[in-house]
Amino acid sequence: MTIARKSHARSKLKRAGGGIETPSRPAPALARAGVRPAKSRGQNFLTSGAVADRIVAAAELSESDPVVEIGPGLGILTEKIAARPLRSLTLVELDPRLAAPLRERFADGGIANVRVINADFLAIDFAALITGPPSPVKVIGNLPFNVAAAILRRLSDNARMISRMVLMFQREVAARIRAIPGDDAYGALSVFNALYWEIDLHFSVAAGSFHPRPKIDAEVLAFTPRATQTFAAGNENERDVLETVRASFSAPRKTIRNALSHWLGIDSTRVARALERAAIDPATRAEKLGVPDFLRLAHALRTELAGRIVTRDA
Repeated sequence: MTIARKSHARSKLKRAGGGIETPSRPAPALARAGVRPAKSRGQNFLTSGAVADRIVAAAELSESDPVVEIGPGLGILTEKIAARPLRSLTLVELDPRLAAPLRERFADGGIANVRVINADFLAIDFAALITGPPSPVKVIGNLPFNVAAAILRRLSDNARMISRMVLMFQREVAARIRAIPGDDAYGALSVFNALYWEIDLHFSVAAGSFHPRPKIDAEVLAFTPRATQTFAAGNENERDVLETVRASFSAPRKTIRNALSHWLGIDSTRVARALERAAIDPATRAEKLGVPDFLRLAHALRTELAGRIVTRDA
């Protein structure tokens, strides 16, 4: 960003009474926009500039990167991202009362290659967020706590278009995402994540770094796509693997044979035969199994059932 652009951006933050209003002092800006942070929307605004710096540094941005920020809110991360040389920056903000000042401050504020989309990230076409020639995108976001896992699921659906992600979650959710077999937090979310991503960095963020202050700390995770993709593009087996994982963890206190039989609605004898084909002990529990086990199990279930895995509503 040029000196002139930085000066212009700073002038956008000045209040009529003099001083500088920054995202680290969010209450006045939220009040003026008519926004009361809603627990139902998971709205906890980051206020620490040092944490914002660390998040953006973890993204390893370069001038050729298209970047998508999810839930920019008052723009504390946006300021740091827009100060870097980038190909483009797209902000996706659900709340129109927050999107409007972001558009004025960034997209219409003399900062090139920034656009603001007022939409629900879960309802938009991810490919449409990438401007210019096709290129892997980097994703940054302090995710709304109440839909963070759903957003990660949507990003995983588009993993082939993403080169790196740096995302913030509630600490307990982050622990589940990065857990490995044998960890107390290991579950279906851990496996879903490991099917698509590797986590190469994580750090905690104290609850006092947000407004309003949440009851628990947060954690930042940095994701890169798996070096070897688990599924080929459009692979019809992907759905079956995901359903196998979901079914396996549907009853954590049951053996995997009983959990699968109950969830899939099939005879336990057929499940046992599939487990034998997959070289998995029917008496084990899902939390002991890793990604290779679930891939073998999904294939074995398809073979045993002579077709696609039977699904049922959760």
